[in-house]
Order: sequence, then structure tokens, then C-alpha cells
Amino acid sequence: MSQSSGWARFAGRELPTWYDDVKLGVFVHWGPYSVPRWAPRVPDIQRLIRDGGPRWMLRENPYAEWYLNSMRVPGSPTAEHHARTYGADYGYERFAEEFGRESADADVDEIAELAAAAGAGYVVLTSKHHDGYTLWPSAHPHPRLGRYGSERDLVGALDEAVKARGMRTGLYYSGGYDWPYNNATLAGPADLLLAMPDDPTYVRYVEGHVRELIERYRPAVLWNDIGWPASSDLPAVFAEYYAAVPDGVVNDRWAQTDVKRGGAAEALVRGLGCLAQLAWKLLPEDSRELSFPASPHHDVTTPEYARLETIAETKWETVRGVGHSFAANRNEDPADIVSARELVHMLVDVVSKNGNLLIGVGPLPDGSVPYEQQEPLRALGRWLHENGSAIRGSRPWVLPAGVAGDGTEVRFTRTGDDVNAITLGTPTSTELVLPGLCAGPGARAQLVSTGQTLEVADRGGAARVRLPARLPVSPAHVVRLSGEVRP
Repeated sequence: MSQSSGWARFAGRELPTWYDDVKLGVFVHWGPYSVPRWAPRVPDIQRLIRDGGPRWMLRENPYAEWYLNSMRVPGSPTAEHHARTYGADYGYERFAEEFGRESADADVDEIAELAAAAGAGYVVLTSKHHDGYTLWPSAHPHPRLGRYGSERDLVGALDEAVKARGMRTGLYYSGGYDWPYNNATLAGPADLLLAMPDDPTYVRYVEGHVRELIERYRPAVLWNDIGWPASSDLPAVFAEYYAAVPDGVVNDRWAQTDVKRGGAAEALVRGLGCLAQLAWKLLPEDSRELSFPASPHHDVTTPEYARLETIAETKWETVRGVGHSFAANRNEDPADIVSARELVHMLVDVVSKNGNLLIGVGPLPDGSVPYEQQEPLRALGRWLHENGSAIRGSRPWVLPAGVAGDGTEVRFTRTGDDVNAITLGTPTSTELVLPGLCAGPGARAQLVSTGQTLEVADRGGAARVRLPARLPVSPAHVVRLSGEVRP
């Protein structure tokens, strides 16, 4: 069966309702990179690539989970830090050894408890990142390094802890990169393509891994990164996954890019990469961003450190860390960590536009999550405890956003037939004027956090809601409008 006909079997597959309902997931980056836990303190990666292009992004990479690659880029801040702190000859495998020792007694319940406290519906764990280290004892040894992974089944332990708290487990897997496999170092635009292996040994290796993860853990989300070997029968892999997990979700980062290596073909790719870097500032701004080509079939798209301006027709999941790195970065300042207020507003904004938020935390090798990472997630959970009915199970309304009469930004969601008007901050007026929303004589309004009934009327084509003289202290307030309400 050809791949084109193989993809046809997934036509019309609907997004599982559970995923559309929960709205929030926690992304856990945990591995040998958690030992050095260092990356440059720079702006977020989208601004980095927009201003300096791929070469600058790879040199100044803020992702601590990319430590192995960054320490190999000559002159990079990470290479200088590594030489200064550990010595230039200190190999990454020593971090792997230390991670194995420290994670052997890690309390994974702490990670699961944090996700539950945040109000998440699923937790996605990095089963294998680009450094090739597996968090489960695989029956498929690394083709170059042999047994290279955790002796303890960290995937299984966290899966058990997550499910015990009523959440679902998703598993991240890096199918596009395995740096030790081909000794890859990404320093320029062409390397982003040329570093992806696609020989028969690698294909057997990654297919064996993913099938093993499916068989052992039945992940609710199968989350691949970067891409997938072009010669793999990917439709067959997806078919096996859906057979094992009928309500499973696959992301979009499975693109199979057939890039020829060696000789004139590779020289052409490198030449085009150099031209792209030289002409970077001349490219349209919306082309100068970190993005990932999508596979023909996927259940959800996964833009990184991104937001949308309008309601997306299909489901998307914005992915980011609580800071500028997904893994723990000891070099980040508390100011680099998203505040509780910002995190609440981010979730509300994303949900209003048909998205989920997958927010990342980076545990230390012993499984503990730094306090500064925990606090915004716990605050988000407290907000959801009072206002979650406007988020969980909701769907986008006709309009995603508006501005109230006093200038307060508002986002809209729909719970059943009711409209939720969510203020990003506390209004400065006791009358919440909502242009674009009309309230008929039978309209009703309620402050969701307290259940208090509010007066509502329509004047001049705008709904006007009388707020309490003193609102609860909160980063966002939800006014639910029922009955005769229309755009």
C-alpha cells in the first residue's frame, strides 16, 4: 500500500472530545540536560530567530534541553560555559550517568501532583529527547551507544502517578533528531534538515521505540518532534497507535522530508541555507519564525511560543515553557518566568481561539520542580477551581475577543448555549460594557467565581452588566450571560 493511499484511512477522523475539553496540559522535559541545566539568558526563541535568523538562534539557543548541541557549537555561550565549568573534555555522557543516579529515587508523585494542582487534564513527558537518552529501559538499544537510558522506568512511574490523579499521559518522542546516532551538530540553517537520519537502521530503531511506547503505556497523546524518517511507513505506525488507543491524539510534527545527503545535493542544501541566513532580514516578518512542517494527517497543530489573532478552524495547541526554556535553566532570572497573571491570561486567550495550552516545566534530576516554576501553575489551578467552567468543556464563541467600554480586554468562550465574557484583569468601572454582544429582555448574567446574579441590559447595541462594587482579587473575571444573548 502506498503512503498516499495509507493516509486515506484517517480521512474524516474526529478530534477526541476529551482532548478538546481539558484545554490544559503540562509538558515535562527531564533528562541528562537537567544536570547542567544551563542555557543563555536571552529573549524567547521566536524573537531570537526573528531578529537573527537560524544561525543566531542555534548559537544563542535558550533551550537548556539542547545543551548537548549547544555545547558543540564553537563560540556559543553554552560552549564557553561548559569549558569554564566542567572542562572542554567533559563528555555529555557523564551528565547521563549522574542523571541516572539521581533520578533512581526521584519522587515522580511531586510532578504529577503539580500538574493536577494546575488543573491540567494531561501530562506529556519527554520519553526521548534529541540527545538520544531514553527514560524507560527499552528493549531496543541505541545503535551507537548501546544501553543509553534510564535503568528505572521513569515513563511507567510517572504514567502511574498521572493516571492515579485522574489525568492522561502523553509521550513526547524525538523522531527527527538523535544527535549521538549520526554525531550531528546543528550550527546553521542547512543542519536543521541534514541532521535528520533516514537509513534503515535508524528507521528500525525509532519505529521499534514508538511501537514499544504504544504497547507498554498506551499514551493518550503521541507527540513527535521535528520530523520522521522519510522511508518509514508512517501511516502503518499511526494505524497501530489508533488501534491500541482509539481516542488517542497525534500532533503534527511528523513531516517526512526526503533530503539527500552527500555530494551535489548536500552542497545545494548548504548553499541555500547560507543564502537564507544572508537574506534573513529581507524576508517577510511572518516568514521569520520558528515553525515545523506538518505531516499529512494529524489531530492537532503545535506552534511554539505562539498565539493566534483569530479563531482557528481546527484544533491547535500552543507549546511553551514557564520560562524561555522547556527544561530547567539555572541561568534564568525570576523575571524570565511567566507570572500567574500572565499564565491565566494566556490560557484564556488560547482557549478563546480554539486552542489548548501545553505549558512546560523542567524538573531537577531528583524529580523536584523549582518553586519559581511551580507557583504560576498552582495559581492557575486556583483560578480554574473558581472559573474553570468557562474553560473546560467550552468552545469558541462567534468572536474571540473584544474591548470593554473602560478599555479592559475581554475574551469570549461558550459553555453550552451560554456566553462567557472573561476580563483580562479587573475592570475599572462597575458597569461592564461589551460592544458586539447584545442582550435581549430575557438575558441573565452571573459572576462565575461567586455565583452572584448580576443586572444586565442592552443599550446602544451593547450588553451592559452591573458588576459588584468590590470584585474578588483575581487575574481575570468571568461573567456568564445566558438566555437572549447574541452577537
